[in-house]
Amino acid sequence: MITPPENSSQSTPHSQKEPSTPNALETAGIDVATGSATMNLPHNPDFDNGRWFPTWRPYGGDLDRDPVGINEYLPPSKSMLLGIQHTFAMFGATVLAPLLMGFDPNLAILMSGICTVMFFVITGGRMPSYLGSSFAFIGPVIAVTAYAGVGFNANLNVALGGIMACGIIYALIGLLVMKTGTGWIERLMPPIVTGAIVMIIGLNLAPVTIQGVSANQFDAWMATLTVLLISGVAVFTRGMLRRLLLLVGLILSYIAYFVMTNVLGYGVPIDFSSVSTASWFGLPSIHAPRFEMSAIILIAPVAFILVAENLGHFKAVEGMTKARVTPYMGRAFFADGLATTFSAGFGGTGVTTYAENIGVMAVTKVYSTTIFVVAGLVAIMLGLSPKFGAIIQTIPPALLGGASIVVFGLIAIAGAKIWIDNHIDFSKNSNLIIAAVTVIMGTGNFSLHLGGFDLGGIGTATLTAIVLNALFNRQKD
Repeated sequence: MITPPENSSQSTPHSQKEPSTPNALETAGIDVATGSATMNLPHNPDFDNGRWFPTWRPYGGDLDRDPVGINEYLPPSKSMLLGIQHTFAMFGATVLAPLLMGFDPNLAILMSGICTVMFFVITGGRMPSYLGSSFAFIGPVIAVTAYAGVGFNANLNVALGGIMACGIIYALIGLLVMKTGTGWIERLMPPIVTGAIVMIIGLNLAPVTIQGVSANQFDAWMATLTVLLISGVAVFTRGMLRRLLLLVGLILSYIAYFVMTNVLGYGVPIDFSSVSTASWFGLPSIHAPRFEMSAIILIAPVAFILVAENLGHFKAVEGMTKARVTPYMGRAFFADGLATTFSAGFGGTGVTTYAENIGVMAVTKVYSTTIFVVAGLVAIMLGLSPKFGAIIQTIPPALLGGASIVVFGLIAIAGAKIWIDNHIDFSKNSNLIIAAVTVIMGTGNFSLHLGGFDLGGIGTATLTAIVLNALFNRQKD
């Protein structure tokens, strides 16, 4: 870990509030929340301009060499393509989560787009993130509604009330962070913890992904081909084509799958009947929430899992972008909580920042938040058009599984990058134990129950990492 100058604790405040014009300590890379040094992030006057939105600048670099900054924007044609790629990246998980809970997937897509645009506005365009369906709600929702796993969830309204309560608690935590700063959260969850949390988010999803493409050898080979095509685009192409690796890789694998199945007769052919019968425009069904205390008690604590999950996401974003997004974390928590409340109020799932899209940023190095506005608008179009939704849903599970292997792997590596960027000392047994236990618990989906509340694999591993860090890494003031 980087240590602060000897006199830093005497000259800095103890909390980091909503930012104004940065002072000399911030410019030098000193975290004024805790008086400790962070990564030596350069001062960007356009980003840290003291206003709600940063100063936007057109991108003037070389796409083969230079990353696209948070406050930079690309030409409309390139922004559209990159936005569509982010829509593809989130689509599988955002549709899968509502299906597992008995929600309407078309409504979930629509809400994810609206909530992403809301997130952009509330955070002032400073947090490059996409909001999609959260998997953290699946266990509690199934427990509350006794959902059988097939078809529409008859007790959906009860779950919606619990999700709204969770969103309100999460938004209140965001307001608290905006008022008091992020120091107390960062003391609970320093880089050794957040790096492990980000890593297990990717690793925890790996078994489901692998099982989904292992039903038969044909699907396994097609998933492998998808991985190879996406990887080939990432490694052997240049410029804009390289930035569109997921989109291009999926299109190529889709063509290959169509030829192998619909033309040559191998595997299960793609069924386009749903596309021809679907209408071009249509509103999904809206559902009203019902508030029951038993459901609220079970679902509301998910807010704390979302805090830990998103803290890891935001730290990963800060490490990738080299921009000081930590001071705006309170806005991000508040925005995500408000978006979750809004989504559930109309019958949608709870939402969270998506590691899948962070994985896309890690490869493309395009961090512009305007790209996520485009992705959100594309998702709104999909949510309002059953025909577009039907087209996307013709993508075979094997291809989505192959893309997920790449994306979830990138998420796991992003966790390791947090450790590297923060110079975590693994010669210390305390850091070794925290990382080792957390990663194995999360990957193996080890789950504890608190009363009737199932923490889930990620929640249990997150709680374990926080407790172990508090026990083993105590420091004297």
